[in-house]
Amino acid sequence: MITVLLVIHLFVAIGLVGVVLLQRSEGGALGIGGGGGGGMGGFLTGRGTANLLTRTTAILAAVFLLTSLALARLAGGERVTRSIIDQPSPPAVDSPAPPTEPSAPIAR
Repeated sequence: MITVLLVIHLFVAIGLVGVVLLQRSEGGALGIGGGGGGGMGGFLTGRGTANLLTRTTAILAAVFLLTSLALARLAGGERVTRSIIDQPSPPAVDSPAPPTEPSAPIAR
């Protein structure tokens, strides 16, 4: 199950990157985005295509989020929640251990 979900997650991630890269840049801080006719001669610049790419990006992002959450949930496995209060306390120490004799020095 995890393997199938992981493969789907990988394909969605690759598709999401591809769709984002297809969109027209609206930046322009470096002069690479903007309007004008840079790049591929106005490829995918129509308003309808922009709406399609925006919707596709949103859908792929939602699927990516859902598969991420599902993978995180499945990776948790069979965890048992434990409380520190429920665990038995260690036995109390009544007195310290008796002192021992010091060891003899090593002769050289």
